[in-house]
Amino acid sequence: MRVEAEVTINGPKEAVWAVITDIANAADTISGIEELEVLEKPDSGLVGLKWRETRTMFGKAATEEMWITDAVENDFYTVRAESHGCIYTSSMSVSERDGGSALTMAHESSPQGFLAKLLFLATGFLARNAMNKVILQDLNDIKAAVEARP
Repeated sequence: MRVEAEVTINGPKEAVWAVITDIANAADTISGIEELEVLEKPDSGLVGLKWRETRTMFGKAATEEMWITDAVENDFYTVRAESHGCIYTSSMSVSERDGGSALTMAHESSPQGFLAKLLFLATGFLARNAMNKVILQDLNDIKAAVEARP
């Protein structure tokens, strides 16, 4: 399952990049994150940054470990998590658009194994709708943070 959304932000892409790469303080920016703990920091760049993030999903606290697998400064980064028989990948990309920036977030869930695939078939529609709402809220929170900066 793949879900993708985009927002236009009144601000330069460097400002957007600064907000989306401030992972340590993401819980202050993104309302859906209840708690975030950085577990590993690379010597330089973003690749290898690993954190534990807690959100409420379907009425229950869900904690996942995530790490950045690929990144190009001021362009995009890709995050991976593995949980409940699925591999999750998300990407954030920023580009210049009409005097501002476009921020796109994509999320893909890939069930591994028979049981995970069966559960995914049964709940995929609900999961897609929930992820779409989460992504849109995250993007709008980031937009608000960037546009509130001096």
